[in-house]
Amino acid sequence: MRSKEALVKPDSDYYLYQPSTAATRIYLYPIVLGHFYYQAGYHLQRSHYDSFLLMHVHRGSCRVRLQGQFETVPRDSFLLLDCYEPHEYEYQEDSDVSWIHFDGPLARSYYELITASHGNIISSGNLYPLFREAENILTLFRNSKPIKEAAVSESITRILTSLLNIRSDNGSSFSHSKIVENSLAYINEHFSEPLSLDVLAKNSNMSPYHFTRVFTAETGFTPHQYLIATRINSAKFLLKTPDIPIKEIAFSSGFNSESSFCSTFRKWEHMTPGEFRDRTLSGCS
Repeated sequence: MRSKEALVKPDSDYYLYQPSTAATRIYLYPIVLGHFYYQAGYHLQRSHYDSFLLMHVHRGSCRVRLQGQFETVPRDSFLLLDCYEPHEYEYQEDSDVSWIHFDGPLARSYYELITASHGNIISSGNLYPLFREAENILTLFRNSKPIKEAAVSESITRILTSLLNIRSDNGSSFSHSKIVENSLAYINEHFSEPLSLDVLAKNSNMSPYHFTRVFTAETGFTPHQYLIATRINSAKFLLKTPDIPIKEIAFSSGFNSESSFCSTFRKWEHMTPGEFRDRTLSGCS
């Protein structure tokens, strides 16, 4: 289909897609995608367009409002937006842009993980293979080829996974994902020792606030929640051995007293350590 929007050149094209009910349950899927040639002065502002937007700027640049102020999406960059929320962008010069509005059960999780690690604008790292992957999806629709939803979902997933794991060119040796992986390994090795947020953040060379934000986005747990969950899992394993005293299990799992262990265990498992042990050893579920 040809665009009839003002300040969008007539050779711009776009394609609508209605996913199957199965696709909406299990896949990432496109809703509308296209390749537009914007003229200087184009401006869009919407309260919502229920989807996520992945935009690739081939030529020119885009200005997008993020957290109340405009930022520039330069040439050869990706923009990732949550269009369930109010959004606004504009072009102050003629620009060549391809884009895809997509959604799916994992779309928000990908969005939150990517933006927590890299922000909404991704302009560094080896993006060329991802540009090609996005163009292949558009070419499939442009050529009126049969749409295999699993294959399209796989392509979108590859792009988003690559964006999540892409390395920055700013000299940092680790992406946020790698930093969190190292933090998880550190917690799993040292959970029986006193561990504070300051210790974990310092170990990752981050401020406590930034570390908590990145860690939570990557794992779904705050650092404290993950530490407690690890200690509880250790205790549950040890409780399956009948001759280890509960007090010993408490200290070996990283709790500073038997009483704090018992109250925390009950809060998380809705039973006391003794009740958990009895149920486990008696074979009750």
